[in-house]
Amino acid sequence: MSNMFDLAIVGGGATGYTAAMYAGRLGLKVIIVAAEPGGLIVTVESIENFPGFKMISGYDLFTKIQEQARIYPIVEKSSTVLTAKTVADGNKAFFALQTNKDEIVSQTILLATGALHRKLPLPEIEKFEHRGVHYCALCDAFAYKQKIVAVVGAGDAAVREAIELAQVAKKVFLIARSSEIKAELVNRKRLEATAHIEVILNANIIKIIGDSHVKKIELDRPYEGQKKVTVDGIFLAIGRIPNTALAAQLGVALNSQGEIIIDRNSATNVPGVYAAGDVVDTHFKQLITGCAEGVTAVHHIFNYLVKHPI
Repeated sequence: MSNMFDLAIVGGGATGYTAAMYAGRLGLKVIIVAAEPGGLIVTVESIENFPGFKMISGYDLFTKIQEQARIYPIVEKSSTVLTAKTVADGNKAFFALQTNKDEIVSQTILLATGALHRKLPLPEIEKFEHRGVHYCALCDAFAYKQKIVAVVGAGDAAVREAIELAQVAKKVFLIARSSEIKAELVNRKRLEATAHIEVILNANIIKIIGDSHVKKIELDRPYEGQKKVTVDGIFLAIGRIPNTALAAQLGVALNSQGEIIIDRNSATNVPGVYAAGDVVDTHFKQLITGCAEGVTAVHHIFNYLVKHPI
């Protein structure tokens, strides 16, 4: 098939574009497909643990990775992949991806589909999304100048969101269901040194109150004698849900958390299907490890293609 790609990368974040760069360098015919490029990294204000940069915004770092990948003859398609299936051709097989625009066929697939923001399990949550409920301080902090906001979470992401919001908000509540803040020491120290942040531990939001916009939250335990707390906005930083719909269609094995199970080669249980980044079952999820998983996948995809020519 003249229109068949060697590799189709699904996902346009840093992991996907790093893999595309390496595939291009190896001379593979590669396409990267994403509804929009960037992924969650572009919402990060400051990255301080990526080699080569003391500090850089997520958007700027992604742009540099994307520009470097574009040095090589990769194909980029702005589409949403709706379905994925294996197509048998005699004793050989390839993959067909149906997008909202056309069909893509490829000998191998790299799933770099990332993860979605985890939401609070409240019936009213979607009603208030973008009406007071947000997932990105970098994107939406400007709307809360001299206002009161709540950040939900106990990890590094939540602490960073709280610190960023404290630069513009009148007051920030950091609400954690755990008994302690679990961020790295450097971020805990920054939290302690930042004014206008108040930490509420061992608490859950059980209700969001408002009409066309968030006005209050209700906690499952009293804060200063009251369960209802007035806030103008809520920023959620409670983790992510791996985006594995396509993996399930292909018969790719998932773990109990819904993450794609990969081996040391970034290969899944389905021959020709690889995965990398936030969607996989590695315990340590960082930008640099996701990129490394993508590079590892491409190396083994190259060998797979040599052994399984079509």
